[in-house]
Amino acid sequence: MTGTMNLRSRAQLLGCVLGLRSLALVLWGIPGARALDNGLAMTPTMGWLHWERFMCNTDCEEDPDSCVSEKLFMQMADLMDSEGWRDVGYEYLCIDDCWMAPQRDSKGRLQADPKRFPGGIRRLADYVHGKGLKLGIYADVGKLTCAGFPGSYGYYDIDAKTFADWGVDLLKFDGCHFDTLVDLADGYKYMSLALNRTGRSIVYSCEWPLYMMPFRKHMPNYTEVREYCNHWRNFADIYDAWQSVKSVLDWTSSNQEKIVDAAGPGGWNDPDMLVIGNFGLSWDQQITQMALWAIMAAPLFMSNDLRQISPQAKALLQDKDVIAINQDPLGKQGYRLRKEDNIEVWERPLSDFAWAVAMVNLQEIGGPRFHTISLASLGGGLACLPACLITELLPVKGKLGFYEWTSSLKLRINPTGTVLLRLDRTN
Repeated sequence: MTGTMNLRSRAQLLGCVLGLRSLALVLWGIPGARALDNGLAMTPTMGWLHWERFMCNTDCEEDPDSCVSEKLFMQMADLMDSEGWRDVGYEYLCIDDCWMAPQRDSKGRLQADPKRFPGGIRRLADYVHGKGLKLGIYADVGKLTCAGFPGSYGYYDIDAKTFADWGVDLLKFDGCHFDTLVDLADGYKYMSLALNRTGRSIVYSCEWPLYMMPFRKHMPNYTEVREYCNHWRNFADIYDAWQSVKSVLDWTSSNQEKIVDAAGPGGWNDPDMLVIGNFGLSWDQQITQMALWAIMAAPLFMSNDLRQISPQAKALLQDKDVIAINQDPLGKQGYRLRKEDNIEVWERPLSDFAWAVAMVNLQEIGGPRFHTISLASLGGGLACLPACLITELLPVKGKLGFYEWTSSLKLRINPTGTVLLRLDRTN
């Protein structure tokens, strides 16, 4: 009788396994929301952006090595080419605010500051392209940029054509100094269409949802935002501190039911820059940012000084296994599965029925903590069904071994640190 019951139980389990796997095939095949039809950003955009590290430093006499200038971007392009950054996917070298001259030219076109960019943006774009990279630039939907330079309001077509003529490959479009929410929305939509009309492939990075938030009781219409933008900011600018990174994660997890499904090939939620390699984060906190930005399918824009970055931070940012999670072609954003006793568990579905799992220790007092997780609780019960190979990617790379669906896994996590795992199902 016992043998019969065991056979029956195994048969029922097998039936359950096959049923769940069939369901997974259906769920994995559901297309995401309609995306901006420019064929770009099919995986999250990767590159370097000057703002968090270099801000609006325009004093090239006092600080020639760190001012926003042609020299700075050419040096970064050289390093992205020679130090392996481009080869692992960091392709876009992006200018943020404060590159412009104070006025437009006689034909109404934006122009670069002639002292800091003596060759103009066209020459810089040619230089960047010669390194196998792409150039990003900054403008604003309103009458002025956030730093007070000329905005694009009333000049959307002219500016789009100017950027295309210069050979620009990405536009970060900020949202300062607009009059009404209608102007804000119409401006973002119009610039999207204007960029497409140029015939040049230009990634469109929006801050539309961010600037809507303070004025509306309801969340932005992400279906609409996705139809016009390749990625979009939702939350305040990041800065080089753990509290800032933690605030981004808190906002994202609190709003994940509204934003996660909006992300997918061609359009992504943008939690802002990677500040790894700067001054404000501990090593464990840098690991947490890299791991969670991979889980969130976030655009990876570093803002640091590649001339001075430590070998340890460079290795983290260039970790091919972590980047592979971020760039996974399935294109589904991860989410926080649960939080208990200051431990958060995040997960993300990957192609080939694999999963990425991150466990974050948010406790900021005491030492490392152990956390045990049931594998059957991951991926809606599918992540390790019927068994899986578990590989630790961060903080230490190594295969943890094969585990069955009914197993548990116990891990040690440093304060404010994260353990990032990859689960590959086996038959």
